[in-house]
Amino acid sequence: MTGKQGLATGGSPTPAIGRAVVLLGVAAFATVATMRVADPLIPQVAAEFDVTAGDAAIVSSALTISYAIGQFVYGPLGDRIGKLRLIAWMAVISAFTIGAAGFSNSLSTLGLIRFIGGATIAAIVPLGMAFVGDHVAYEDRQTMLARMLSGTIIGAILGQVLGGVIGEHFGWRAVFPMLGAVFLIVGALLLRELGKSRLPPPKLTVSISVGALIRGYVDLFKRPWARIVILVVFIEAFFFYGSFTFIGADLHQRFVLDYGTVGLILGVFGLGGIVYALSVRHLVRKLGERGLAMLGGTSIAVGLVCMPLVPLAAIPISQFLMGLGLYMLHNTLQTNATQMAPEARGLAVSTFANALFLGQAAGITAGGVLVDSHGFAPAYMISAVGLLILALSFARLLNRRQ
Repeated sequence: MTGKQGLATGGSPTPAIGRAVVLLGVAAFATVATMRVADPLIPQVAAEFDVTAGDAAIVSSALTISYAIGQFVYGPLGDRIGKLRLIAWMAVISAFTIGAAGFSNSLSTLGLIRFIGGATIAAIVPLGMAFVGDHVAYEDRQTMLARMLSGTIIGAILGQVLGGVIGEHFGWRAVFPMLGAVFLIVGALLLRELGKSRLPPPKLTVSISVGALIRGYVDLFKRPWARIVILVVFIEAFFFYGSFTFIGADLHQRFVLDYGTVGLILGVFGLGGIVYALSVRHLVRKLGERGLAMLGGTSIAVGLVCMPLVPLAAIPISQFLMGLGLYMLHNTLQTNATQMAPEARGLAVSTFANALFLGQAAGITAGGVLVDSHGFAPAYMISAVGLLILALSFARLLNRRQ
Protein backbone atom coordinates (compact mmCIF):
# COMPACT_ATOMS: atom_id res chain seq x y z
CA MET A 1 0.00 0.00 0.00
CA THR A 2 1.49 3.34 -0.99
CA GLY A 3 1.15 6.53 1.00
CA LYS A 4 -1.44 7.84 -1.45
CA GLN A 5 -3.65 4.77 -1.66
CA GLY A 6 -7.29 5.57 -1.02
CA LEU A 7 -6.91 9.24 -2.00
CA ALA A 8 -10.21 9.08 -3.79
CA THR A 9 -11.96 8.64 -0.46
CA GLY A 10 -11.05 12.20 0.50
CA GLY A 11 -11.53 15.63 -1.00
CA SER A 12 -11.28 19.35 -0.32
CA PRO A 13 -12.90 20.17 3.04
CA THR A 14 -16.33 21.84 2.72
CA PRO A 15 -17.63 24.47 5.19
CA ALA A 16 -19.68 21.78 6.93
CA ILE A 17 -16.59 19.62 7.31
CA GLY A 18 -14.71 22.66 8.61
CA ARG A 19 -17.34 23.26 11.29
CA ALA A 20 -17.31 19.61 12.26
CA VAL A 21 -13.53 19.67 12.57
CA VAL A 22 -13.73 22.70 14.88
CA LEU A 23 -16.20 20.88 17.14
CA LEU A 24 -14.06 17.76 17.01
CA GLY A 25 -11.16 19.94 18.11
CA VAL A 26 -13.17 21.06 21.15
CA ALA A 27 -14.08 17.45 21.92
CA ALA A 28 -10.41 16.49 21.51
CA PHE A 29 -9.52 19.31 23.92
CA ALA A 30 -11.86 17.92 26.57
CA THR A 31 -10.54 14.39 26.01
CA VAL A 32 -6.86 15.26 26.39
CA ALA A 33 -7.55 17.67 29.24
CA THR A 34 -9.25 14.76 31.00
CA MET A 35 -6.12 12.66 30.51
CA ARG A 36 -3.54 15.28 31.42
CA VAL A 37 -5.42 16.98 34.25
CA ALA A 38 -4.36 14.15 36.53
CA ASP A 39 -0.60 14.72 36.12
CA PRO A 40 -0.26 17.68 38.54
CA LEU A 41 -2.90 16.15 40.82
CA ILE A 42 -0.94 12.94 41.52
CA PRO A 43 0.85 14.38 44.61
CA GLN A 44 -2.44 15.73 45.98
CA VAL A 45 -4.27 12.44 45.40
CA ALA A 46 -1.36 10.55 46.97
CA ALA A 47 -1.50 12.78 50.06
CA GLU A 48 -5.28 12.52 50.50
CA PHE A 49 -5.36 8.73 50.25
CA ASP A 50 -1.95 8.24 51.97
CA VAL A 51 -0.26 6.33 49.12
CA THR A 52 2.91 6.73 47.04
CA ALA A 53 3.07 8.71 43.79
CA GLY A 54 3.38 5.41 41.93
CA ASP A 55 0.15 4.13 43.50
CA ALA A 56 -1.67 7.42 42.90
CA ALA A 57 -0.76 7.21 39.20
CA ILE A 58 -3.81 4.92 38.87
CA VAL A 59 -5.68 8.18 38.27
CA SER A 60 -3.89 8.19 34.89
CA SER A 61 -3.26 4.52 34.14
CA ALA A 62 -6.83 3.31 34.82
CA LEU A 63 -8.20 5.71 32.24
CA THR A 64 -5.62 4.84 29.59
CA ILE A 65 -6.19 1.09 29.95
CA SER A 66 -9.93 1.34 29.34
CA TYR A 67 -9.35 3.91 26.60
CA ALA A 68 -7.24 1.35 24.78
CA ILE A 69 -9.75 -1.48 25.29
CA GLY A 70 -12.56 0.72 24.01
CA GLN A 71 -10.92 0.93 20.60
CA PHE A 72 -11.89 -2.69 19.89
CA VAL A 73 -15.52 -1.55 20.01
CA TYR A 74 -15.57 2.01 18.72
CA GLY A 75 -13.52 1.63 15.56
CA PRO A 76 -15.71 -1.02 13.92
CA LEU A 77 -18.89 0.51 15.39
CA GLY A 78 -18.00 3.92 13.97
CA ASP A 79 -17.44 2.32 10.57
CA ARG A 80 -20.88 0.74 10.81
CA ILE A 81 -23.16 3.48 12.21
CA GLY A 82 -21.24 6.69 11.46
CA LYS A 83 -18.16 8.11 13.14
CA LEU A 84 -19.44 11.60 13.92
CA ARG A 85 -22.75 10.36 15.32
CA LEU A 86 -21.00 7.96 17.67
CA ILE A 87 -18.59 10.69 18.81
CA ALA A 88 -21.48 13.04 19.61
CA TRP A 89 -23.36 10.56 21.77
CA MET A 90 -20.26 9.37 23.61
CA ALA A 91 -19.35 12.98 24.39
CA VAL A 92 -22.76 13.44 26.05
CA ILE A 93 -22.34 10.24 28.08
CA SER A 94 -18.79 11.27 29.05
CA ALA A 95 -20.19 14.38 30.73
CA PHE A 96 -21.41 12.10 33.52
CA THR A 97 -18.66 9.48 33.62
CA ILE A 98 -15.89 12.11 33.81
CA GLY A 99 -17.69 14.43 36.23
CA ALA A 100 -18.33 11.56 38.67
CA ALA A 101 -14.61 11.20 39.48
CA GLY A 102 -14.85 14.28 41.69
CA PHE A 103 -17.10 12.40 44.11
CA SER A 104 -14.76 9.44 44.78
CA ASN A 105 -14.31 8.51 48.42
CA SER A 106 -11.35 6.13 48.01
CA LEU A 107 -8.46 5.53 45.65
CA SER A 108 -10.03 2.30 44.39
CA THR A 109 -13.31 4.10 43.64
CA LEU A 110 -11.42 6.86 41.87
CA GLY A 111 -9.55 4.27 39.81
CA LEU A 112 -12.83 2.53 38.86
CA ILE A 113 -14.55 5.76 37.81
CA ARG A 114 -11.53 6.85 35.79
CA PHE A 115 -11.58 3.41 34.14
CA ILE A 116 -15.23 3.92 33.14
CA GLY A 117 -14.51 7.46 31.98
CA GLY A 118 -11.67 6.24 29.78
CA ALA A 119 -14.06 3.78 28.15
CA THR A 120 -16.56 6.52 27.22
CA ILE A 121 -14.11 9.14 25.91
CA ALA A 122 -12.26 6.51 23.86
CA ALA A 123 -14.39 7.10 20.77
CA ILE A 124 -13.65 10.78 20.32
CA VAL A 125 -10.11 11.41 19.05
CA PRO A 126 -9.53 8.22 17.01
CA LEU A 127 -12.88 8.41 15.23
CA GLY A 128 -12.38 12.14 14.74
CA MET A 129 -9.11 11.37 12.94
CA ALA A 130 -10.86 8.71 10.88
CA PHE A 131 -13.63 11.18 10.02
CA VAL A 132 -11.01 13.61 8.67
CA GLY A 133 -9.40 10.75 6.76
CA ASP A 134 -12.75 9.89 5.16
CA HIS A 135 -13.45 13.41 3.92
CA VAL A 136 -10.08 15.15 3.34
CA ALA A 137 -7.54 14.24 0.64
CA TYR A 138 -4.17 12.88 1.78
CA GLU A 139 -2.16 15.92 0.65
CA ASP A 140 -4.29 18.19 2.89
CA ARG A 141 -4.76 15.70 5.66
CA GLN A 142 -1.79 16.42 7.92
CA THR A 143 -2.71 20.10 8.00
CA MET A 144 -6.40 19.38 8.72
CA LEU A 145 -5.49 16.80 11.35
CA ALA A 146 -3.20 19.33 13.00
CA ARG A 147 -6.10 21.80 13.02
CA MET A 148 -8.38 19.31 14.72
CA LEU A 149 -5.66 18.07 17.03
CA SER A 150 -4.77 21.60 18.08
CA GLY A 151 -7.58 20.89 20.52
CA THR A 152 -5.44 18.15 22.03
CA ILE A 153 -2.58 20.62 22.37
CA ILE A 154 -4.73 23.16 24.17
CA GLY A 155 -6.12 20.30 26.25
CA ALA A 156 -2.60 19.30 27.23
CA ILE A 157 -1.83 22.88 28.26
CA LEU A 158 -5.04 23.77 30.06
CA GLY A 159 -5.50 20.28 31.45
CA GLN A 160 -2.23 20.51 33.32
CA VAL A 161 -2.59 24.18 34.20
CA LEU A 162 -6.19 23.82 35.39
CA GLY A 163 -5.32 20.62 37.22
CA GLY A 164 -2.62 22.45 39.13
CA VAL A 165 -4.38 25.78 39.69
CA ILE A 166 -7.87 24.45 40.49
CA GLY A 167 -6.39 21.63 42.53
CA GLU A 168 -4.38 24.16 44.54
CA HIS A 169 -7.30 26.48 45.30
CA PHE A 170 -10.37 24.23 45.26
CA GLY A 171 -9.00 20.71 45.64
CA TRP A 172 -8.54 18.02 43.01
CA ARG A 173 -12.21 16.99 43.13
CA ALA A 174 -13.42 20.25 41.56
CA VAL A 175 -11.59 19.60 38.29
CA PHE A 176 -13.67 16.70 37.01
CA PRO A 177 -17.21 18.19 37.07
CA MET A 178 -15.89 21.17 35.09
CA LEU A 179 -14.59 18.86 32.37
CA GLY A 180 -17.90 17.00 32.40
CA ALA A 181 -19.68 20.24 31.53
CA VAL A 182 -17.42 20.74 28.49
CA PHE A 183 -18.27 17.27 27.20
CA LEU A 184 -21.98 17.94 27.59
CA ILE A 185 -21.83 21.19 25.62
CA VAL A 186 -19.74 19.87 22.72
CA GLY A 187 -21.79 16.69 22.49
CA ALA A 188 -24.98 18.73 22.18
CA LEU A 189 -23.41 20.96 19.51
CA LEU A 190 -22.27 17.94 17.48
CA LEU A 191 -25.76 16.44 17.60
CA ARG A 192 -27.14 19.79 16.43
CA GLU A 193 -24.66 19.85 13.53
CA LEU A 194 -25.68 16.33 12.54
CA GLY A 195 -29.32 17.39 12.61
CA LYS A 196 -28.71 20.08 9.99
CA SER A 197 -27.99 17.35 7.38
CA ARG A 198 -25.32 19.46 5.64
CA LEU A 199 -22.55 16.94 6.15
CA PRO A 200 -21.70 14.37 3.46
CA PRO A 201 -23.11 10.90 4.13
CA PRO A 202 -20.89 8.80 6.40
CA LYS A 203 -18.77 6.05 4.89
CA LEU A 204 -20.17 2.84 6.37
CA THR A 205 -19.14 -0.77 6.29
CA VAL A 206 -21.68 -3.53 5.71
CA SER A 207 -21.24 -5.58 8.86
CA ILE A 208 -19.75 -5.59 12.34
CA SER A 209 -20.24 -9.31 12.84
CA VAL A 210 -17.53 -11.25 14.64
CA GLY A 211 -16.41 -12.80 11.36
CA ALA A 212 -16.22 -9.41 9.64
CA LEU A 213 -14.22 -7.95 12.52
CA ILE A 214 -11.77 -10.83 12.48
CA ARG A 215 -11.32 -10.45 8.73
CA GLY A 216 -10.80 -6.71 9.17
CA TYR A 217 -8.09 -7.14 11.80
CA VAL A 218 -6.41 -9.94 9.85
CA ASP A 219 -6.36 -7.79 6.72
CA LEU A 220 -4.96 -4.82 8.66
CA PHE A 221 -2.13 -6.79 10.26
CA LYS A 222 -1.23 -8.43 6.95
CA ARG A 223 -0.03 -5.00 5.80
CA PRO A 224 3.65 -4.49 6.72
CA TRP A 225 3.43 -0.72 7.00
CA ALA A 226 0.39 -0.94 9.27
CA ARG A 227 2.29 -3.27 11.59
CA ILE A 228 5.21 -0.85 11.69
CA VAL A 229 3.06 2.21 12.47
CA ILE A 230 1.16 0.36 15.22
CA LEU A 231 4.35 -0.96 16.84
CA VAL A 232 6.10 2.41 16.66
CA VAL A 233 3.24 4.26 18.36
CA PHE A 234 3.13 1.66 21.16
CA ILE A 235 6.86 2.11 21.84
CA GLU A 236 6.58 5.90 21.54
CA ALA A 237 3.83 6.01 24.18
CA PHE A 238 5.63 3.55 26.47
CA PHE A 239 8.81 5.59 26.68
CA PHE A 240 7.29 9.06 26.62
CA TYR A 241 4.53 8.66 29.19
CA GLY A 242 6.65 6.38 31.35
CA SER A 243 8.56 9.50 32.37
CA PHE A 244 6.40 12.48 31.42
CA THR A 245 3.54 11.47 33.73
CA PHE A 246 5.77 11.89 36.78
CA ILE A 247 7.23 15.31 35.98
CA GLY A 248 4.62 17.02 38.18
CA ALA A 249 5.51 14.86 41.18
CA ASP A 250 9.23 15.43 40.51
CA LEU A 251 8.87 19.22 40.37
CA HIS A 252 6.74 19.29 43.51
CA GLN A 253 9.23 17.15 45.43
CA ARG A 254 12.53 18.55 44.12
CA PHE A 255 11.72 22.25 44.11
CA VAL A 256 8.95 22.30 46.77
CA LEU A 257 6.53 23.95 44.33
CA ASP A 258 2.82 24.41 44.93
CA TYR A 259 0.45 22.58 42.60
CA GLY A 260 -0.55 25.72 40.70
CA THR A 261 3.07 26.46 39.77
CA VAL A 262 3.59 22.84 38.77
CA GLY A 263 0.57 23.03 36.47
CA LEU A 264 1.82 26.24 34.84
CA ILE A 265 5.24 24.73 34.15
CA LEU A 266 3.72 21.56 32.71
CA GLY A 267 1.49 23.73 30.54
CA VAL A 268 4.54 25.00 28.64
CA PHE A 269 4.65 21.54 27.05
CA GLY A 270 1.58 22.49 25.07
CA LEU A 271 3.16 25.71 23.80
CA GLY A 272 5.57 23.58 21.82
CA GLY A 273 2.57 21.84 20.31
CA ILE A 274 0.97 25.17 19.42
CA VAL A 275 4.14 26.26 17.61
CA TYR A 276 3.95 23.01 15.63
CA ALA A 277 0.26 23.47 14.80
CA LEU A 278 0.80 27.05 13.61
CA SER A 279 3.74 26.09 11.40
CA VAL A 280 2.68 22.59 10.30
CA ARG A 281 2.14 23.42 6.64
CA HIS A 282 5.60 24.98 6.34
CA LEU A 283 7.26 22.19 8.34
CA VAL A 284 5.68 19.44 6.25
CA ARG A 285 6.79 21.16 3.04
CA LYS A 286 10.31 21.89 4.34
CA LEU A 287 11.14 18.73 6.29
CA GLY A 288 8.80 16.05 4.99
CA GLU A 289 7.62 13.19 7.15
CA ARG A 290 11.13 11.77 7.60
CA GLY A 291 12.55 15.10 8.79
CA LEU A 292 9.65 15.65 11.17
CA ALA A 293 10.20 12.24 12.76
CA MET A 294 13.95 12.74 13.16
CA LEU A 295 13.77 16.28 14.52
CA GLY A 296 10.81 15.43 16.73
CA GLY A 297 12.51 12.49 18.41
CA THR A 298 15.70 14.49 18.93
CA SER A 299 13.80 17.37 20.50
CA ILE A 300 11.99 15.06 22.94
CA ALA A 301 15.26 13.37 23.93
CA VAL A 302 17.04 16.67 24.59
CA GLY A 303 14.14 17.89 26.72
CA LEU A 304 14.09 14.71 28.81
CA VAL A 305 17.86 14.62 29.33
CA CYS A 306 17.78 18.23 30.55
CA MET A 307 15.01 17.58 33.11
CA PRO A 308 17.20 16.31 36.01
CA LEU A 309 20.22 18.44 35.05
CA VAL A 310 19.05 22.03 34.59
CA PRO A 311 17.90 24.56 37.22
CA LEU A 312 14.23 25.34 37.75
CA ALA A 313 14.35 28.40 35.49
CA ALA A 314 15.27 26.20 32.51
CA ILE A 315 12.63 23.51 33.11
CA PRO A 316 10.04 25.32 30.94
CA ILE A 317 12.50 25.14 28.02
CA SER A 318 12.68 21.38 28.47
CA GLN A 319 8.89 21.22 28.49
CA PHE A 320 8.69 23.29 25.31
CA LEU A 321 11.18 21.03 23.50
CA MET A 322 9.24 17.93 24.55
CA GLY A 323 5.94 19.40 23.36
CA LEU A 324 7.30 20.51 20.00
CA GLY A 325 9.07 17.19 19.45
CA LEU A 326 6.17 14.98 20.44
CA TYR A 327 3.70 16.67 18.10
CA MET A 328 6.21 16.56 15.21
CA LEU A 329 6.74 12.84 15.66
CA HIS A 330 3.23 11.86 16.71
CA ASN A 331 1.30 13.80 14.08
CA THR A 332 3.47 12.12 11.43
CA LEU A 333 2.43 8.77 12.89
CA GLN A 334 -1.22 9.83 13.02
CA THR A 335 -1.27 10.89 9.39
CA ASN A 336 0.15 7.52 8.36
CA ALA A 337 -2.42 5.79 10.58
CA THR A 338 -5.33 7.38 8.69
CA GLN A 339 -4.09 5.73 5.51
CA MET A 340 -3.32 2.22 6.82
CA ALA A 341 -6.68 0.84 5.65
CA PRO A 342 -8.84 3.43 3.84
CA GLU A 343 -11.71 0.96 3.37
CA ALA A 344 -12.00 0.43 7.18
CA ARG A 345 -10.51 3.62 8.53
CA GLY A 346 -12.35 3.58 11.85
CA LEU A 347 -11.05 0.12 12.67
CA ALA A 348 -7.52 1.03 11.56
CA VAL A 349 -7.25 4.32 13.45
CA SER A 350 -8.83 2.81 16.56
CA THR A 351 -6.27 0.00 16.45
CA PHE A 352 -3.58 2.69 16.26
CA ALA A 353 -5.13 4.42 19.29
CA ASN A 354 -5.36 1.09 21.08
CA ALA A 355 -1.63 0.60 20.67
CA LEU A 356 -0.99 4.19 21.76
CA PHE A 357 -2.88 3.90 25.02
CA LEU A 358 -1.79 0.37 25.83
CA GLY A 359 1.75 1.67 25.45
CA GLN A 360 0.91 4.65 27.64
CA ALA A 361 -0.64 2.48 30.36
CA ALA A 362 2.30 0.06 30.28
CA GLY A 363 4.76 2.95 30.36
CA ILE A 364 3.04 4.65 33.32
CA THR A 365 2.97 1.37 35.25
CA ALA A 366 6.64 0.62 34.53
CA GLY A 367 7.59 4.24 35.19
CA GLY A 368 5.81 4.18 38.53
CA VAL A 369 7.81 1.15 39.64
CA LEU A 370 11.07 2.73 38.43
CA VAL A 371 10.35 6.09 40.07
CA ASP A 372 9.40 4.51 43.40
CA SER A 373 12.54 2.35 43.46
CA HIS A 374 15.23 4.49 41.76
CA GLY A 375 13.90 8.04 41.51
CA PHE A 376 12.97 10.27 38.58
CA ALA A 377 16.31 10.76 36.78
CA PRO A 378 16.69 7.15 35.51
CA ALA A 379 13.16 7.30 34.05
CA TYR A 380 14.04 10.46 32.09
CA MET A 381 17.28 9.02 30.73
CA ILE A 382 15.83 5.67 29.70
CA SER A 383 12.93 7.39 27.94
CA ALA A 384 15.26 9.81 26.14
CA VAL A 385 17.45 7.04 24.72
CA GLY A 386 14.48 4.88 23.76
CA LEU A 387 12.64 7.68 21.97
CA LEU A 388 15.73 8.89 20.09
CA ILE A 389 16.46 5.39 18.76
CA LEU A 390 12.78 4.91 17.88
CA ALA A 391 12.50 8.21 15.99
CA LEU A 392 15.67 7.66 13.97
CA SER A 393 14.60 4.11 13.11
CA PHE A 394 11.14 5.24 12.03
CA ALA A 395 12.64 8.03 9.91
CA ARG A 396 14.83 5.47 8.17
CA LEU A 397 11.82 3.27 7.48
CA LEU A 398 9.90 6.26 6.07
CA ASN A 399 12.83 7.01 3.78
CA ARG A 400 12.86 3.41 2.47
CA ARG A 401 9.11 3.42 1.93
CA GLN A 402 9.12 6.70 0.06
